Amino acid sequence: MDLANLFDTARPMLVDLALTVAGAIVLYIIGRWLIGIVGVLITKGLERQKIEPTVIRYIGNAINVALNILLVIGILGYFGVETTSFAALIAALGVAIGAAWGGLLSNFAAGAFILVLRPFKVGDYVLAGEVEGTVRAIGMFTTAIDTPDNVNTMVGNAKIMGGTIKNFSNNPYRRVDLTAQLDHSVDVHDAIRRLKDALPRIANVMASPAPDVEVLTFNERGPVLAVRPYTHTSHYWQVYFDTNKAIRDAFGAAGYPVAEAHVRMRAA
Repeated sequence: MDLANLFDTARPMLVDLALTVAGAIVLYIIGRWLIGIVGVLITKGLERQKIEPTVIRYIGNAINVALNILLVIGILGYFGVETTSFAALIAALGVAIGAAWGGLLSNFAAGAFILVLRPFKVGDYVLAGEVEGTVRAIGMFTTAIDTPDNVNTMVGNAKIMGGTIKNFSNNPYRRVDLTAQLDHSVDVHDAIRRLKDALPRIANVMASPAPDVEVLTFNERGPVLAVRPYTHTSHYWQVYFDTNKAIRDAFGAAGYPVAEAHVRMRAA
């Protein structure tokens, strides 16, 4: 058989192959275009619902990957490849990955809930996942918290959502809880008056609600006062330390004696 006859024989197959490849290319281009449109529509719809941008990216990436897999399966089917077993293989692989990465996936899901429910945001001072500090970043799998001693701590999102979350920054102010020990000989009313005069002069102590100074309890040394100014979380430790100084200065200026334990002696 000469080359001319061979070419004439192969021409129909080559034409069919060329048309099939061209059709697959057109299908791929149209599919990618449609996937892009779907992604834009979903993103805009989620943005109108004022959903967290990170959640939008999560959803957009997941949908994009799923649609691209479907597009590849569709093109393989167009070429006559049996895709039923291929789809089953992908499903089985997904189950295996899900079982192996169960912990990561639970952290991922918890991270999405954190971004949707917003129990805290970046910059808030929280107690979450048994770690207290300032939130620096909310990631896909972990949340970064800077502790008061300036240690960057990564906490799994699943642990955060599975426990109690305290957000100290959510409310406009918080209370500083301190105590002041008095001797039995000290006039309690005079001590309360002196502290109520001193506390409002401390920087960043709120005028409303006014600081609380009351008798909390008694012990062998004498009365114990509860000293409770109010301030914003960002000034908590400054107010905490300055209040201790104010207690010492007020009692020192009044000449109060050092509280000592009074042990009652029993007769023999």
